[in-house]
Amino acid sequence: MDYIREFDIRLEREMYYAGETVCGNVILDTVENFKLRAVRVVLRGKAHAEWKVVVSGDRRTVKDDQYFVDDRAIIWGKDKPEGNVPILPRGLHQFPFRFQLPESSLPCSFESKPGFIRYYIKVTIDIPYASPPQGMKYFTIIGPHIDCMDDQYLKPMIGQDKKTTCCLCCERGPVALRAQLERSAYVCGESIKLRADVDNQGEEEVRLKVKLLQYVEYFIDRGVLGVTREVQHPVLEYRGEPVKPGTHAKWDSAQILVVPTMPPSMVGVCRLLQLYYVLKVNLEFEKSGEDLQMHFPLTIATVPFRIPNSANQPSVKYEHSCDHVEGGLYIGPEFLLGEVYDGDHDGRETVVLYRPVYVCIDRPAVVPPQLQPQHSSNALACGSQPQQPHASASTNSL
Repeated sequence: MDYIREFDIRLEREMYYAGETVCGNVILDTVENFKLRAVRVVLRGKAHAEWKVVVSGDRRTVKDDQYFVDDRAIIWGKDKPEGNVPILPRGLHQFPFRFQLPESSLPCSFESKPGFIRYYIKVTIDIPYASPPQGMKYFTIIGPHIDCMDDQYLKPMIGQDKKTTCCLCCERGPVALRAQLERSAYVCGESIKLRADVDNQGEEEVRLKVKLLQYVEYFIDRGVLGVTREVQHPVLEYRGEPVKPGTHAKWDSAQILVVPTMPPSMVGVCRLLQLYYVLKVNLEFEKSGEDLQMHFPLTIATVPFRIPNSANQPSVKYEHSCDHVEGGLYIGPEFLLGEVYDGDHDGRETVVLYRPVYVCIDRPAVVPPQLQPQHSSNALACGSQPQQPHASASTNSL
């Protein structure tokens, strides 16, 4: 409208936790007096899932919504004013608002193509006899509350397996793998504490492989017509050097398996989607293609591990998700302002209006771990320099 020079929504912060107070101001700069019934503000948090399915040969769209927060307030005027409509004088106006977030566990902000979880402030300028101007301001919820110090996550997890191969009537020595996960919950930026013990008394080389996988399950409940969808992404991978026959090698992840910034685990906090992670430890036989493998459920938390009675506690920061997992791969078209060309290069840059952020910690510089061979009397030399882990967009499992 010609008489509104500026209309903006400003929050004190860009991210909040459950139970905190969302505070902000509606900025309205007008060039003349005009009638204004009310300034209405809505705080809303919702999950939405939507995709296309084929039913009896017809292509249909299925979708569902779930609301976590839906609060409203009038910060100027009245809901149903009696008599004359009040006049807002020209000039710069600042209307404060505040909303209390529920104490219950809230799922984190999340963006993907099949579904999203969004929190936002919506403001409506209620003007009589005119289309009301509206504005929306998105912000991030950090959640759910998952503390690495909870007892359930501090218990070590141990897995072990072995295989004995046979050639005709001759039985070979066993190949054994033992892996121990020191704890099962980590905040982004922390190193996964994993130890592996490889005993290769077989006839062929074996190789240790570690992969962290992200699983996202989407649900749309339509009674008997409910549909589900699952997406899987590798988060990080490690592939070690071969362990030769007759050798016994130990491996310690030290600080090489670093969790990248990504959404935390969400199980049981949202009806439309759940997100979880699995750490797969695999011992691959180079020639036969057989393998030993074990799976460890891994929780991505929002409160980091702390050393009791220590002055050096981890510092927390907030970053956008890495771009090879759900939560970082997709940006909704409503958050893309378009293409901006500055004339300096041939490419064009898209302006992103909003992306959620997630908890992570600052990390010191790291040194890659080394495989430590322990030779038996007839052992051969074992490689000691492992390959660096890497993120991959492949969906092949171990």
